[in-house]
Amino acid sequence: MKSVVYSSFMLMEKTNFPLTTHRIRSIDILRALTMLLMIFVNDFWSLTDVPKWLLHTKAQEDGMGFSDVIFPMFLFIVGLSIPLAINIRIQKSESRPTILSHILTRTLALLVMGFFMVNYESINQEAMGFRKHIWQLLMAVAIFLIWMDYKRLANLRKEVTWGLKAVGVLILAYLMWVYKGGTAENLVWMRPHWWGILGLIGWAYLLNSLLYLFLGKRWGYLLIAFVVLLFMNVQESGFFESLPTFQLVISASNHVLVMGGMLCTVLYLKLKTREKGISQFLALITFFGALFISYGFLIRPAFPISKILATPSWTAICMGISLLSYTLLYLLVDQLNFYKWAKPIKPAGTSTLTCYLMPYFIYPAIVLVGFKWPDFLSVGMVGLMKSFLFSLAIILLVGVFEKKNIKLRI
Repeated sequence: MKSVVYSSFMLMEKTNFPLTTHRIRSIDILRALTMLLMIFVNDFWSLTDVPKWLLHTKAQEDGMGFSDVIFPMFLFIVGLSIPLAINIRIQKSESRPTILSHILTRTLALLVMGFFMVNYESINQEAMGFRKHIWQLLMAVAIFLIWMDYKRLANLRKEVTWGLKAVGVLILAYLMWVYKGGTAENLVWMRPHWWGILGLIGWAYLLNSLLYLFLGKRWGYLLIAFVVLLFMNVQESGFFESLPTFQLVISASNHVLVMGGMLCTVLYLKLKTREKGISQFLALITFFGALFISYGFLIRPAFPISKILATPSWTAICMGISLLSYTLLYLLVDQLNFYKWAKPIKPAGTSTLTCYLMPYFIYPAIVLVGFKWPDFLSVGMVGLMKSFLFSLAIILLVGVFEKKNIKLRI
């Protein structure tokens, strides 16, 4: 069997891209901004009189609101990070099987979390015998116990670490055992209704990570895969009646958005060492950003814009917005060093999963203690301000946890 070092060297040679260990600030800040906005728009359920342009557009309505841009932006950011994360593991002399194991483990974690979060939405608490908010709170506790980054807690013994993880697994097993969903006439057990946000990220992360791991050097094949996925997104509606339709578990739209981010970083790694390479990089992604937006509107007559239906027009427009947003942030943050403004939201970029999980503690706790916001804090602009400050407060709280080395990691 080849040694780990030799396998890693061969993998580095096959990627054929300059490796980098430093973080790209603009990616962290774009991730932080996106998570801030994700928590913000996810709190709209608690408000009334929210302007329509901020909300999700209905499935059959041709259009998109501000909320319809947030999740695709996050998928794009996942793609931006994949080449950097895999390259760092290569530099640490990890073999391809080891990296593959990490990818699969991370995917499984995202799928499990997404699976439980989606099934919470369908709980029949009368049939289950206790309030669904208790189920949700226990789920959040279990996720934290299983996937907390125990390595940051240096004084914690391994026996304690494994014991806490085991408790988390037992809690999830209990929640599965007592679960009852559906209606009184048609009770159902847990099922992957739509995989959830984390589940969609997990499947798209899996495909794109595998493609980069095994086709790193052959970036032309990555482009071919990207075009194939774009076509799959078009064909999901059966646009060409003579051709079959199929999905790689989830809509190709998700895979496309992650791959768009991945190709963006691949381009960056290829150009960054050249003279004027960064200028070329920014010019190219600006061009492609404008191109995707134009393409999205061009095909709109055949494919109405719809996030719920994951139409190719929506996918393309969101890809363009993501590329242009990244261009702007890269210019401000990495070129002009204008980044101190983002310091308050930094934890959302470095402890992103922890930020995402926090509402699963806070919302059920608020309900269980009987707390209600005053009516005037839930209406119109005042309500929007409340939701934004609520989002910011979550991130600041996670920042406190981060300083105490408490965060999730998969």
